[in-house]
Amino acid sequence: MSGRAFALALGVLVACDRGKVEEPAAVPAAAPTASSSPVALSTKLARPAPERLVAIGDLHGDLDHARRALRLAGAIDANDRWTGGRLVVVQAGDEIDRGDDDRAILDLVEDLKRQATAAGGELVALLGNHEIMNASLDFRYVTAGSFAAFPAAPGDEAGVPGMSAQQRGRAAAFAPGGAYAAMLARRPLVAEVGDSVFVHGGVLPKHVAYGLGRMNDQVDDWLLGKQHAAPAVVTAEDGPVWTRAYSGEDGEPDCADLTRALAALRAKRMVVGHTVQHRGVNSACGGAVWRIDVGLSHFFGGPIEAVEIRGDSVTVLREGAPADR
Repeated sequence: MSGRAFALALGVLVACDRGKVEEPAAVPAAAPTASSSPVALSTKLARPAPERLVAIGDLHGDLDHARRALRLAGAIDANDRWTGGRLVVVQAGDEIDRGDDDRAILDLVEDLKRQATAAGGELVALLGNHEIMNASLDFRYVTAGSFAAFPAAPGDEAGVPGMSAQQRGRAAAFAPGGAYAAMLARRPLVAEVGDSVFVHGGVLPKHVAYGLGRMNDQVDDWLLGKQHAAPAVVTAEDGPVWTRAYSGEDGEPDCADLTRALAALRAKRMVVGHTVQHRGVNSACGGAVWRIDVGLSHFFGGPIEAVEIRGDSVTVLREGAPADR
């Protein structure tokens, strides 16, 4: 990786360890400006409703539980072959960190994306805050096993200065312009499938006003090394990968903002991850938001659950429960 690409990565680098509490990089929030057409999403962000749609929450470096969730969805068999046909699966981001299987999960998802497309289905993997953190070279939640899966190559030390020997390979892969950063650039921040909006943290009215397509394009340019930093509206504490406005377990969700955002996007519901739901998948605001991060990785010890959407019907899928597909 070039020195320029490394310099671009430092645009939102978090240089200190803030302990166990996840925090976004300290970037000043940009005042959103009105998009000329906030509801006109590109084909990368929007697609028509399929007959069957399944959403899976945060995976956090646990390959075994990721496979179990995909099998629960009816997407794959025991040999990681796509068996979902025209099924559409949306994974809500945070595939990485906290577990040892980051690279294996990322590679599996990319392979399944190709298999799904060939079968007439689709696997949509969203960006979460942990993908953004790694591209910012914020490795606070990376395990020793996941560092080891990205061994340093000759030249990584020069291309990514200031990294320890353990960190160099991962830094070269995830820093803007790196191979895995380029992979992440193919993943959207927000996806609208039929009348459902999927996002890691949440879409606020200010994000719609800023322009979801504009925001997505700016993140892509940053990941590809074409822009010096991710847009502040994304990395801010209330950015779409960070906000818990609709998912916090300790208070009431902001149903008023949710209603405004959904109306602007002409959608019926929002499906979010990011915040572990200790009572399992649940909904709020009269079914306008579904919270699907159940902490299914070994790190959190949660159940294997997902959400199935067929038309106006939303069903919680639970591992071990009778299937009705």
